[in-house]
Amino acid sequence: MTANLRLIQQGICDGNETALTELYRLFHSRLHYFSNSIVKSPEDAEELVEDVFVKLWANRKNILSIDNLSVYLYVAVKNRSYNLLVKRGKTVHYSLEDMGDEMSAPSLDPHRLLVSAEMMKRMQLAIESLPPRCRMIFRLIREDGLQYKEVAQILSISVNTIDVQMAIATKRICALLEQQDGDVKLSPRSNSPDRKNQIP
Repeated sequence: MTANLRLIQQGICDGNETALTELYRLFHSRLHYFSNSIVKSPEDAEELVEDVFVKLWANRKNILSIDNLSVYLYVAVKNRSYNLLVKRGKTVHYSLEDMGDEMSAPSLDPHRLLVSAEMMKRMQLAIESLPPRCRMIFRLIREDGLQYKEVAQILSISVNTIDVQMAIATKRICALLEQQDGDVKLSPRSNSPDRKNQIP
């Protein structure tokens, strides 16, 4: 990924619009989600992300001076998102209290696919139940693939804080998944007298 980004940076610096399109394709959806988690408006988030790419292209001759393009894009989107909130008179504040391997079906067996889809749905619900700041950190690391130090740079917090928040997120998600398991262990039908006495 890092090597590819350096090639994309070089292409953009050379005025290659295809390189800019590729960068947009790689980061647009992630940056849009990130901005929307701050400004709470998909339309505003879309405009902010577009502005970041427009500005990047306008200043393309300086793009090779950017050491970590991923961090740069996230920070640029974060700053623009916060600036929009300030402009609209909203308070920009995040307290820490507000804050595995990818699943893949081992075969095309319909039952396994159904179980995997159900687990992924439950996992997403558990992630959405996390406090906003904690959820943001979890998604940046687990879904966007950023490193702890990169997220620390983006959010202007310490790596130790990232570590603590990830531990909290993992613990809460596991607890919620275990709770859901307990809620669905027995269905009324499986516990009925007629079925209980049947021979397998």
